[in-house]
Amino acid sequence: MNLAIGLVVLAAAMLHAVWNALVKGAEDKVVILGLIAFGHVILGLLVIISVPLPQVETIPYIMASTVIHWGYYYLLNTAYKLGDFSLMYPISRGLAPVLIALGSQFWIGERLPVLAWAGILTVSGGIMVLTGGLFSGSLSKSATVTAIGVAFSVTAYSLVDGVGIRISGNPLGYIGWLFVAEIFVVIFILASHWKCLFAVSGKTFVLGLAGGVISALAYAMVLYAKTTAPLGIISALRETSVIFATMIGVIWFKEGAAKRRLVAAVLVAGGIGIMAMAMAMAI
Repeated sequence: MNLAIGLVVLAAAMLHAVWNALVKGAEDKVVILGLIAFGHVILGLLVIISVPLPQVETIPYIMASTVIHWGYYYLLNTAYKLGDFSLMYPISRGLAPVLIALGSQFWIGERLPVLAWAGILTVSGGIMVLTGGLFSGSLSKSATVTAIGVAFSVTAYSLVDGVGIRISGNPLGYIGWLFVAEIFVVIFILASHWKCLFAVSGKTFVLGLAGGVISALAYAMVLYAKTTAPLGIISALRETSVIFATMIGVIWFKEGAAKRRLVAAVLVAGGIGIMAMAMAMAI
């Protein structure tokens, strides 16, 4: 993995944190998730009208990813009903890099050097520092299980899309059709909350769509990176979005626990450094 790819993924992580900050105070989280998915569809349509189709072999991957994303949105909404954002988000995103690295090793034979594993574990550990409630017992069992379920859904769609885009023959085509396929997620969410959609403010509607476009752009950048670098490494870099989000919380929203967040940021930065050394030694 070269420096340019690493910077692309870190930029995607920042975008991920930004759209989460945009929708953090949404008045209806179910509707906002539907609007975010619709933002994905909008960007996907803009892509598919200008690029060739991906290989037909990618159709099962796009279908599987769409179903998994539906489950992801469902679990994410449930998680935020059961626990605080500042706890649920780090738990789900902190576990994902390790699970993805394990999954890519056993599914596609992508073996990482020991130093790279040390970097991934350090990044995940840094993120998990933010989840004091997980270990203090202040988080309910149902909330914990749901957050872990989110982590597994993130792992599942990351692995499916990581393989799908590599065999697509046209990464942009895969990305475009993957996002367009989310129209089924949009229909499922918004059809059951139709009245709520019209009840939200114009500001929330615009923020939801804008957040969806930003989210889609961030994921597209990550998918592109997966064509050139190990899935576990890319995932660990992507989840630095948690640190960006917590820094936004401290600086912008004036949230507390700044000391814990600083420790987490230092650990994640150290993990990134370790992974960079591992990749440099592998070249």
